[in-house]
Amino acid sequence: MTVENNNHTDALGNLEKVLGEVEAVVNETSRDPRSVSLVAVSKTHSAEVIRPILRAGQRLFGENRVQEAEGKWPELKHDYPDVRLHLIGPLQSNKVRQALVLFNVIETVDRPKLAQTLARVMEETGNSADIMIQVNTGEEEQKAGVLPLQVDDFISFCRDELSLPVCGLMCIPPVDEEASLHFALLANIAKRNGLNDLSMGMSNDYSLAVRFGATHIRVGKAIFGNRLEIKG
Repeated sequence: MTVENNNHTDALGNLEKVLGEVEAVVNETSRDPRSVSLVAVSKTHSAEVIRPILRAGQRLFGENRVQEAEGKWPELKHDYPDVRLHLIGPLQSNKVRQALVLFNVIETVDRPKLAQTLARVMEETGNSADIMIQVNTGEEEQKAGVLPLQVDDFISFCRDELSLPVCGLMCIPPVDEEASLHFALLANIAKRNGLNDLSMGMSNDYSLAVRFGATHIRVGKAIFGNRLEIKG
């Protein structure tokens, strides 16, 4: 089983450190500080661990699974109504209805069936979320995402045919390749399609991602640390 690392002081210090590093890169590159948002990835962490980060003023969070988010975020969002929640993990079509109730942004749209389901449920329910399209920049067979050669057509399908509110792109570079190449590729795809938001960069490379134009960085481990594994 797993238990939380409950050192909230560490998490708050880590949050301050990450924000400070982002500010330094933003200043160095002469970007507008408001152009970069930190998505604190709270997947696998309990409401008890998240609350101190909320009290510190962080309002943007990311979760991997709809079911897990349903277990902790309705109460947290009630207490902090200005929270914005991003779905950064895969979304199954049968979870779209629940996802649109809870999430403000869905970052992992990557196939026509999912896009069609999102459009239909949005129309049926009136619930909506901004959409990011996940791009498989490394063309990895085991990884989700639209292939770079197919992404322009998929963006057009989502935006023009389905009228989805597509705001940007997301990627997860291969672990064994230079991340900057993938960040540059994603930025070029976004530019030629007139998209403003780039979700790229995680705990090990978020500073680099900011240099390449990331508007959203998804940072979990560098803030919350690891969960502790206990046998038994």
